[in-house]
Amino acid sequence: MPRIANPNVIVGFDTADDAGVYRLTPDLALVQTIDFFTPIVDDPFTFGAIAAANALSDIYAMGGTPLSSLSVVAFPANGDTEVLEAIMLGGLSKMREAGCVVLGGHSVADPEIKFGYAVTGTIHPDRVKANSGARAGDLLVFTKALGTGVIGTALKQGIAVPAAVDAAIASMMTLNRAACLAMLEFDVHGCTDVSGFGFLGHAREMAVASVVTLEIEAARIPLLPGALDAVRAGALSGGLHNNREFVSCAVDGAENIDPLLLDLLYDPQTSGGLLISLPEDDAAALERSLPGAVRIGRAVPRDNKPVAIK
Repeated sequence: MPRIANPNVIVGFDTADDAGVYRLTPDLALVQTIDFFTPIVDDPFTFGAIAAANALSDIYAMGGTPLSSLSVVAFPANGDTEVLEAIMLGGLSKMREAGCVVLGGHSVADPEIKFGYAVTGTIHPDRVKANSGARAGDLLVFTKALGTGVIGTALKQGIAVPAAVDAAIASMMTLNRAACLAMLEFDVHGCTDVSGFGFLGHAREMAVASVVTLEIEAARIPLLPGALDAVRAGALSGGLHNNREFVSCAVDGAENIDPLLLDLLYDPQTSGGLLISLPEDDAAALERSLPGAVRIGRAVPRDNKPVAIK
């Protein structure tokens, strides 16, 4: 689909970035995104909170500040309204935590529950952290552990370990606000959040948009407790297989990686961490200042493929 020419569009859909950015004035731009999905946990309040954190993440990934949101709801016409109320209260709790006002929303009758938000934020036009800004020589910092997808799948299959589910829920309910504020203290060149396309899918998008190769040290990527066990038990979602089918052709070195770990690199994440590209000294300082942040690779001049894993 061709992009509509408009000089105020700073970030559109061209590079598959996390949110769109539209300039209002020389000093002010809007950041806009939308995200919603089906339940991934049993508790409706928790589901709503995770959906909100996930939608807000796109704003934080651009370096923006969320201001307002609109809920997107699909719910059975004869469904239990107490469940719907709990979902919306869970979402509202996270929006309040983020300082983001819920202005309203839209609902439709649907046999399958879906919930999320359209979120609008603000940013200075010169301070946008797009996925196209990674530079050769940068180091890569990742801010959360992987594994929410396989643990969620294990939960649906009735084989999840409670401690692993608790850790995954805690991760998904953690806003990326602290990571965003921390990275803005440094000379960040590029950023994206890792969500439905998995770690390697979003790494590919950053590499392609930035015309570099991202070299990933797979063993350094943090994993949620129980994530490898979930893979070992066969808790692999259709989304994981789709990610592998789409992204694997853009990845060098996969044959040298433990197959269980490789599965996790394709695992779709919900409310995942930020993948940040920045100079070496700043990367070390960011790692020290942000709990959970880990240096996991570097950007180099474009090589044979967009992503190389070691």
